[in-house]
Amino acid sequence: MSKLRIVGTFAIASGVALFLFLGMGNLKSFAGPNYRELALLTNVLHLVQQHYVDDVDEHTLIEGALKGMLDVLDPHTSYLSADFYKEVQLDTKGEFEGLGIEITKRDGFVMVVAPIDGTPAAKAGIKAKDEIVAVCPSAEDDSCVSTQDMNLLEAVKLMRGPRGTKVMIQIRREGWTTPKPFVIKRASIRVSSVRMSILEPGLPYVRLSQFQERTTRDLAAALKQAHKETGEFKGLVLDLRNNPGGLLEQAVRVTDLFLEEGMIVFSEGRDSGNHMEWHAKGEGTEPKYPMVVLVNGGSASASEIVAGALQDHHRALVLGSETFGKGSVQTIIPLDDGSGLRLTTALYYLPSGRSIQEVRIQPDVLIEPYTQAELAAIENEDQGETFGEEHLVGHLESKKAKPERNEPNDPMARQLELDRQLIRATELLKSWNIFSNLELGSGA
Repeated sequence: MSKLRIVGTFAIASGVALFLFLGMGNLKSFAGPNYRELALLTNVLHLVQQHYVDDVDEHTLIEGALKGMLDVLDPHTSYLSADFYKEVQLDTKGEFEGLGIEITKRDGFVMVVAPIDGTPAAKAGIKAKDEIVAVCPSAEDDSCVSTQDMNLLEAVKLMRGPRGTKVMIQIRREGWTTPKPFVIKRASIRVSSVRMSILEPGLPYVRLSQFQERTTRDLAAALKQAHKETGEFKGLVLDLRNNPGGLLEQAVRVTDLFLEEGMIVFSEGRDSGNHMEWHAKGEGTEPKYPMVVLVNGGSASASEIVAGALQDHHRALVLGSETFGKGSVQTIIPLDDGSGLRLTTALYYLPSGRSIQEVRIQPDVLIEPYTQAELAAIENEDQGETFGEEHLVGHLESKKAKPERNEPNDPMARQLELDRQLIRATELLKSWNIFSNLELGSGA
């Protein structure tokens, strides 16, 4: 693997990938095949072609053999057909036609890592950790396929399709006794990965939904606009919740915005040729203001690199619940017929040397979101009216008109009422500024 040359990066359906080109000349560096085992494979292929009840296309058999071979490895290693290989390269552009969800495999079934903000899946109510137990490519008939023995690429292919068409997915969720159907209309997904709001003067909130080609550029522009609108920052909330990952290059550059120096992440493979390091550069670094990074179980891969690196460098406080725990490197190797091989080649490690894989990022401040029952109680409380003077029998009436109650129209104001993790992050940043401005003298 030491002769492979990195020529670019792009994201695929389930996380970060390095885009490598492998020419035929490089094959000399690999160990020779076990010809006895290959003879067994070709013998079975010959028997199927000669004796199977129907004619079978040889290419179909070869593709099936490749898929079966890779299925015995980890869930992120897979064969990409020529059509799908072209399709996955579009993910880095932030444009594709489908539902807008990031998926992985768990316990045999396909599981949702996170829905992408603003997509049909998110609007339909799909949530992180939902299990997709079956996919019906056309919601008009009963052609449902179980995902239990389906690899990720097959699941993605079934769920993607022309915009305007509908697909039904059967969802199993914790607390439900049986799966429930969700009929979702496919759309052209054009995902803007950066969203910025001002929580209050000097306190901006930035949401990163995934890591695309434009993420760092858009984030830098959002921070510049925030500085212009609100002046010097008292703090920043960086929201990486339900961010399923994306481009490694962008994760490194986003982290670099907040670090002047030091290692951001490194990778280790089976041999020394797969050791790579990424470091911060001083140019373009943001001022050192207090910072809270929000994470949850839908934060995976590239978002875990950002949160973990900022945590290791003590640049930010990580708040929320533990992350997904995907710390493996997938290399995309183009094959001669236009197809591709997606191969897990290394693991990521944070600056402190700890691994993300399966261990997950543990928040500095563990805060679980409101439960559905708690949210319902908050909604009911908001609709109620507090007891006051006007409720007393025979109370004196004011001669002035009663002021109208102002309901918050700003979506962020409403989110601040219902989002426990964001509420806590805001409180911490405000407290941070209050205590830092205190002049604490010693007693006599």
